[in-house]
Amino acid sequence: MSSARLLTQISRSARSARAFSSSVTRRDLVQDLYIRELKSYIPPVAAKDAHVGSVKVFTAPAAPKPPVLPADLAADLTAYDASEPAKAVAEAVKPTSLSGEQVGDGAEAFLTFLEADAKPAEAHH
Repeated sequence: MSSARLLTQISRSARSARAFSSSVTRRDLVQDLYIRELKSYIPPVAAKDAHVGSVKVFTAPAAPKPPVLPADLAADLTAYDASEPAKAVAEAVKPTSLSGEQVGDGAEAFLTFLEADAKPAEAHH
């Protein structure tokens, strides 16, 4: 029994000896000097009008004016409907011919042209 007790005491003392470091901790002199200088630093006091030359004075922009509807809206709408600008533009553009084909036949003619089978190129001997 005493040998078991002796073994437990030795293992406990070995564990406690491992918990402590045998090396002496060294102080970092450079770090200590740096921290001391940081703590003793006092920033210079800035003047209250130091920003005057480098910052513009803010002025709020003027409020925008709300849009105004025309007085005679119905007459303007009827004049717009009567002008038919799509037809006026179409009449101004005259169809021209390019290599025998007429341009301006419309989208349907163009799509049918694209869907048509392409003729194979003739091989020259």
